[in-house]
Amino acid sequence: MVHDQSDDMLDDSSSADIPPPSISHAALAGARQSRVVHVGNFLFAYRDYLFPLLFLILLLTTKPMLPFGSERIDWWMDVLGIITALVGQGCRVLAIGFVDNIRRGGRQKRVAASTLIRSGMFAYTRNPLYLGDLLIICGFVLIASCPWWYLLVLPGFVGVYWSIVLAEEDFLGQKFGQDYADYCQTVNRFVPKFTGLRRARSHCSFDWKRVVRKECRIACTWVTMTLFLLIWKQWERFGYAARKTDIQELSMLFLLLLVCYGGGLWLNKSGRLKS
Repeated sequence: MVHDQSDDMLDDSSSADIPPPSISHAALAGARQSRVVHVGNFLFAYRDYLFPLLFLILLLTTKPMLPFGSERIDWWMDVLGIITALVGQGCRVLAIGFVDNIRRGGRQKRVAASTLIRSGMFAYTRNPLYLGDLLIICGFVLIASCPWWYLLVLPGFVGVYWSIVLAEEDFLGQKFGQDYADYCQTVNRFVPKFTGLRRARSHCSFDWKRVVRKECRIACTWVTMTLFLLIWKQWERFGYAARKTDIQELSMLFLLLLVCYGGGLWLNKSGRLKS
């Protein structure tokens, strides 16, 4: 019997033309998120040092601009920046004052959580502390009045906090499973829902001692940075001699800040801030 090889040849050629199966979009997205989570876990350990380091570098290498050539507009930008930073600090105060058991530094610089916190501000946004940090950073950018701050600081730290949040979500999803999935379905990642906030506050106790104990250092740090920014702007634009009085008045506020920080440390070490 004569074997017809044309069919075999057709089959071989057609099979050769079939492209290899492509990787699904879901698999690619999962791989990208896995890399972001890995980066987020690394940044989580060193997040407290990132902004102070960049802040110092930018102070030494950039110069502030006068918005539209107007000192009045610059003054209002300073006011808006300070208000934005205060709103950010307010988010942190509400998050810490209404909720206990916040382990901010994780364990051994790794993401950690013993319980899933869903009360207080965490009932309205899943990341009130990071939301507060981002608002404080936005306040710095408004005060700095420098294009490089808009180009480097804002997108850079949105990316940093986004990767850290994804790393924390990965950990919490693995640890708490469906409970965390349900929580994510009802509460936004950043943008808070204010429905029922007043009613929820009436059922929660607020611990000012815990706020002072946990937030004194952070609040004094960003206020110190704000004063440095204001002095830096005056010095770089007009020189010390031209703005000597303004610079000296701002410098005197460091003494007041030092007194506040020292008072907070004393209260904490003396045990007066125990809840």
